[in-house]
Amino acid sequence: MTLEVTGLTHRYGDELALEDVSFEVGAGEMVGLLGPSGCGKTTTVQTIAGHVNPTAGEIHLRGADITADPPERRDVGIVFQEPTLFPHMTVAENVAYGLRPAGVDPDERAAIVDSYLELVSLSEQREAMPAALSGGQKRRVELARALAPQPDVLLLDEPLSALDRGLRDRLREEIARIQRETNVTTLYVTHDQETAMALSDRLVVMSDGQVDGVGEPRELYESPPTPFVASFLGRSTRLPVTPPGNPGLTLESRALAGDGGTPADTGLICLARPNDLTLLDSERTETEHTLAGVVDRVTDLGTRYEVVLVLDAGGELVVETQRVQLEPGERARCTIDRTDLLLFEESSGRVGPVS
Repeated sequence: MTLEVTGLTHRYGDELALEDVSFEVGAGEMVGLLGPSGCGKTTTVQTIAGHVNPTAGEIHLRGADITADPPERRDVGIVFQEPTLFPHMTVAENVAYGLRPAGVDPDERAAIVDSYLELVSLSEQREAMPAALSGGQKRRVELARALAPQPDVLLLDEPLSALDRGLRDRLREEIARIQRETNVTTLYVTHDQETAMALSDRLVVMSDGQVDGVGEPRELYESPPTPFVASFLGRSTRLPVTPPGNPGLTLESRALAGDGGTPADTGLICLARPNDLTLLDSERTETEHTLAGVVDRVTDLGTRYEVVLVLDAGGELVVETQRVQLEPGERARCTIDRTDLLLFEESSGRVGPVS
């Protein structure tokens, strides 16, 4: 493995930012480090780059322990979330910045700069100053600067977060192309699940300073290891369930409500993707796998409708559908195929999938 992070833990005073974080990034692989704001993604990147000394754990780069090495002794390139170009230097001078300490002679340095400016399609802006560049061009210059020293690992810390959607999508495609052409081992940090799914060979999903799941994007989406991964990677709605001893896993809403009208405590967590739920005609005969309620709102999202039901068994249910004839206040039912249910068992504070 090119990069190995083992048991990484870090505290800021009394605040625990990372707890026993472990993952690997193979040679030429692009791994997405995905999670909500405040989950520990940036702290993880800072420890790998050498800007934060972890409280515990180890970081290995190509088999060598670099945990205590200063940033300049690590073959790591990084593009930060905020722009970091030197405003008094030209584009070419910014790209060449990391080559000077390495002792690269001027002729070779110029050739390397030209090569990476061509890679990011900015050869014509070689002598431009950063103030004359667009936001997307600045990001590409920073990418060329990070790649020019040919690092063992490239760290991309939310590089597209400040850009508008159209530019973000175009640059995402550019990053994918550049990574394919250079084959540089890359850790891409983001809270944007769409970007992570589109770019990554594998994902490391984090929450509250811990790793919640590691795997290929489609694998994690279809078989999430925890309710958090199910909810964060895509959307999910929690459903009421019957006691775990019932082999039918019936979703019959009238059988779920206790004396207080709330779902029975079963020890199971049952989630469903909104697009896996199917709305039924309100006059249709109820089956054992239906949930009934009242339509709270219907939202036209252009490519689909989003229907929110207030369930008889308690709580709300979100359903995505291509067409709908329901109005707020009307009664409706929905159903789901058993194979689409995401079931988890909750015990001792840990949650895991039910086989």
